[in-house]
Amino acid sequence: MYRLGWFSTGRDPAARELLRVVREAIAKGVVPAEISFVFSNREPGEAEESDKFFRMVRGYGIPLVTFSSRSFLPELRRKGREDPEALSRWRILYDREVMERLRGRPADLYVLSGYMLIVGDEMCREYKMINLHPAEPGGPKGTWQEVIWELIRRRAERTGVMMHLVTERLDEGPSVTYCTFPIRGGVFDPLWDQMERKLREKPLEQIIREEGEAEPLFSEVRRQGVKRELPLIVRTLRAFAVGEVEIREGKPFSGGRFLERGYDLTEEVERAVREGKAF
Repeated sequence: MYRLGWFSTGRDPAARELLRVVREAIAKGVVPAEISFVFSNREPGEAEESDKFFRMVRGYGIPLVTFSSRSFLPELRRKGREDPEALSRWRILYDREVMERLRGRPADLYVLSGYMLIVGDEMCREYKMINLHPAEPGGPKGTWQEVIWELIRRRAERTGVMMHLVTERLDEGPSVTYCTFPIRGGVFDPLWDQMERKLREKPLEQIIREEGEAEPLFSEVRRQGVKRELPLIVRTLRAFAVGEVEIREGKPFSGGRFLERGYDLTEEVERAVREGKAF
C-alpha cells in the first residue's frame, strides 16, 4: 500500500476539509493509499482550531504526532526575526527533532497540507515532500494574494494550480502536477474592463490598499483557483499511488520520462469542476 505522511498545522477549517476529502477518496478506493501519520507543529491545547483537527485525525484512527514549534527554543526563534542565520539554525534544529519523532513511521510521499512552517534544507533532502502553489508552472511566486495581484499586474490570460516538490529554495521546487484555466472570457471580461477603468484613474498599488481581497477581479480569480485545488490534490495523490508519477533524484518522472513542466491534470480537474466534486 502506498503510504502518505501528512503535515498540517491544522489551523483552520480548510485543513480539516482537505484531510476529510482525501480520507474519503482513500476510503472509496479512488486513491489507493493510506495515511501513515499526521504531523502537526502544534500540540493539544495550543489553539481551538488545531484541537478540532486533532480530534478529526484521532476519529479516523490515524496516528497523530505533535511537536510544538512555538515552545521549541523560543529565544533562538525570536532572534531569528532579525537574524536570518539564527532562523535557519532554528529550522534545522526543529526539523531534526521532528524527523527523530517520525522515525519508524516511513512514508513514500510527504504532503504539506496547511503546514505553516518553512521546511529546512535537511528535511527537504530527507523526505520527498510536495506542496500546493496557486499558480501554473512558471507562474508568479509568493502567497496566493501576491500571485493574484501579479497576474492582474501582468494582465495575464490564464493561470493555474500546481503541486511542486519542496526543495531548499522556497517555492521554487520543480512542478510535479498542475492544471490551468483561463482568466479571460465569460465572467472575467467585464471584471477586466472594470479593472482597466480603475487603472486609468489610479495605480494598482492604491487599488490593493483600498479594496484588497474584495476587489471583484481578484476575488473571482481566487474563487476559480480554490475550486480546482482539492481536485488537483486528490488526483495528484492518485497519480503517485498508482505509479503514474514518481520522484527520482529530485525530479518528477512519468513512464520513465522526465516531466520538465510537470504532469498535466487539467482535463481531469476540469471534469471534476464541471461535476462539482473533488473526485
